[in-house]
Amino acid sequence: MMKKIFIVLFLNVLIMAQVENTIEKTGTVPMFFYDLLDYKSTQPAKTRVDVYVEVPYRVIQFVKTAKGFTASYSITISIFDEEAERMITERSWNETVDSKDFESTSSLKNYYLSYKTFDLAPNKYTFRLEVVDLDSKKNYIRNEVFDIRDLTAPFAISDLLLITKEIEVQGKKRMVPNVARNVATQKDGVNLYYEVYSDTLRDVLLEYKIIDIKENELFSVKDKKTFDQKINQVNFSIGTPELPMGEYKLILNLKDSADNLLTSVSKTFYSRWVGMPSSVVDLDKAIEQMVYIAKESELDDIEDLPTKEERQKKYIQFWKAKDPTPNTEENEVFEEYYRRVEYSNVHFKHYIEGWKTDMGMIYITLGPPNNVERHPFEFDSKPYEVWDYYDINKRFIFVDQTGFGDYRLITPVYGSWWRYRP
Repeated sequence: MMKKIFIVLFLNVLIMAQVENTIEKTGTVPMFFYDLLDYKSTQPAKTRVDVYVEVPYRVIQFVKTAKGFTASYSITISIFDEEAERMITERSWNETVDSKDFESTSSLKNYYLSYKTFDLAPNKYTFRLEVVDLDSKKNYIRNEVFDIRDLTAPFAISDLLLITKEIEVQGKKRMVPNVARNVATQKDGVNLYYEVYSDTLRDVLLEYKIIDIKENELFSVKDKKTFDQKINQVNFSIGTPELPMGEYKLILNLKDSADNLLTSVSKTFYSRWVGMPSSVVDLDKAIEQMVYIAKESELDDIEDLPTKEERQKKYIQFWKAKDPTPNTEENEVFEEYYRRVEYSNVHFKHYIEGWKTDMGMIYITLGPPNNVERHPFEFDSKPYEVWDYYDINKRFIFVDQTGFGDYRLITPVYGSWWRYRP
């Protein structure tokens, strides 16, 4: 019989002229996290897919009760064919989270973890995950095309599950999955679990590599194991130095004694601050984007440092100095600034990145305007937009000089009011 794996699930169209409109303050930090993983199925010609859904306390609404605070939400996992035209299966359920005190409900460290499994034929599928707060009715949706592999070969490996830590419960070891795949707070390196399926006794060389988004190899380690004719469960820890902020990939190559590649698997993971938008994956880019809040001398002090580790240390010091609530886990100024950067990149991108455009400059510096007038079809003028900020009594006019959506600011920006507003 297969050895049981113990995993802790912490229960813990265009708008016509003169129509009033506002630019929404849309968040870009993922509202919930998920992970999809392949394992060998007990069903013939199928692969088992484990789905983890991690919902942070901060995104669900808690209601006061006699015993403390309670939040309820639903999760729906819908699986379609690759083109998302035909539904294959769907599963929906409700979760209830209890908390004894209010502080826990808003902690950035607390979350509730859910887990479901599906047995599916190997193929590409579109997974749609939806979380709905049953009190506020807010819903959050994430989609991914996932390639379910065939693990029936004589030698195969499951996906890699990142582990936050191992704990002991009633004398048994439990693994806590790292569903967000963020290792910034893990001082002991990158911990993982996987399974190897072999039809015979094999001696295998394991090569673990960590590369950055530019495919530079940052770390590598080798190990040797003998795999039995069964399901082999492996826990491994890669004791890397502290990784600077960014996106990384862990690659695991399995080779025979002649150095021939038997199979390979990889996993993308991150090192980022809590509250950092998912688009920020490069420290040097994040530093460059500080141009609307940092003085030129402050940027020079950071950018001139020789190593990435030194730049990150100075970068963190800068944002800690801006934190309006240093005794809490959140840095509201930091989160809001990069939310605006992300919004600008999504909505104002043209020939250049959105944060570098005139609209991006105004939006990041002053925040969302109180009112927007869009004039895309004027007979006697080029297309233009008007943004109004009532509290500072300022109006900004952007004109599309080329007719291709390249809006340029024609209003001067100077005066004592011109500074970053949280």
